[in-house]
Amino acid sequence: MTAEIITIGDELLIGQIINTNQAYIAERLNSVGIDCRRMTTVGDDAAEITAAFTAAFDRAQVVCITGGLGPTHDDITKTLVCEFFNTDLVMHEPTLEHIKALAQRRNITLIQSNLDQALVPRNGTVIPNPVGTAPGMLLERDGRMFFVMPGVPYEMKEMLDNWILPFLRERRTGTVLLHRTLKSTGIGESMLAHQIGDISSVIGTDGSVTLAFLPNPIGTKMRITVKGTDEAAAQAKLLHAESVLREKAGQYIYSDDEKDLEHVIGQLLKERSLTLATAESCTGGAIAHRITNVPGSSGYFLGGFVVYHNDMKMKQLGVPQQTIADHGAVSKAVAEAMASGARTASGAHIALSATGIAGPDGGTPEKPVGLCWLGYSDAESTFAMKFSFGDNRIRFKERATQAALELLRRKLLKMT
Repeated sequence: MTAEIITIGDELLIGQIINTNQAYIAERLNSVGIDCRRMTTVGDDAAEITAAFTAAFDRAQVVCITGGLGPTHDDITKTLVCEFFNTDLVMHEPTLEHIKALAQRRNITLIQSNLDQALVPRNGTVIPNPVGTAPGMLLERDGRMFFVMPGVPYEMKEMLDNWILPFLRERRTGTVLLHRTLKSTGIGESMLAHQIGDISSVIGTDGSVTLAFLPNPIGTKMRITVKGTDEAAAQAKLLHAESVLREKAGQYIYSDDEKDLEHVIGQLLKERSLTLATAESCTGGAIAHRITNVPGSSGYFLGGFVVYHNDMKMKQLGVPQQTIADHGAVSKAVAEAMASGARTASGAHIALSATGIAGPDGGTPEKPVGLCWLGYSDAESTFAMKFSFGDNRIRFKERATQAALELLRRKLLKMT
């Protein structure tokens, strides 16, 4: 099956809202073997929306539409869908009761425009919206399926994951489309490609397997895609490609799914019954933030120190004043003292530290903007490593945080 995604809303075209719906829908469609061929974004204009419907109907078997289902005057998607499929709107009593019950739970007074959200196309199938008031809908004609969802991301995800994808799994025929994403860090895209070498050893030569490198400030994703007609054969090719990549670049690969590095770190700490603390200057608490994004992190993360000023480094972590005077706050010696001090103060098994010059100013010829020292301390060793993360302040913090977590991963796995 082929698919097209249409997202509707003036706010998307003027950049007021980042269009995350497109990426999420495309990824989830691919996960069930549906090939997304095109994405279109249009404003709240009837002619533009209808033109997008017409073009998508000619090109794709599956059309996913989000936006324009709300209760205000600019929410015109439902009306235009009815016109396109030559049907009218009727009241859907189960949805009306759901809206009333939701309003009662939230202590909201309903007005007519809220109740009108229970109007649905007569010839369509209602897609329940348990987390909102606007129902989704499915309309079909000539082998084409139009799935219409709200633009609110969490409402769209609820419908897509729990209703639309199961429906499509049952209806799909023909091509098998498989993906596997390997996430790497600590190596640039060009060096990663060099490490892998001859790409044909990974993907073969028959064109059924492709490999894409997807770099970002904290690493490079490698996406393997396999197309075929036989599920077992496609799975075998996927596993072969992954095994070759792991053989050639395994030390840089930290995840084979959508888990971020902080999730991997959390699992490793739990498995080893180890606790962690952080001491941060240049990253301003970003390392602790990522660690605590993981549910259950209180089981291994004891806490973090944000010691931006030198006085705080001395008071909270016991960094000697003379060490700062002799080496400067951004130095190997201070990073080590911060890590050791955080471990002692918290009682954690392991502590990480970060001190650097995030910029855009503050650098010197000896210590330029982008310089960062990351420290590590446990009962057996304390050390620090030197990095350069560039002169963009936000990317500096992203890269420093990722590098600190990667340093910890490698220590836990005894890779360094």
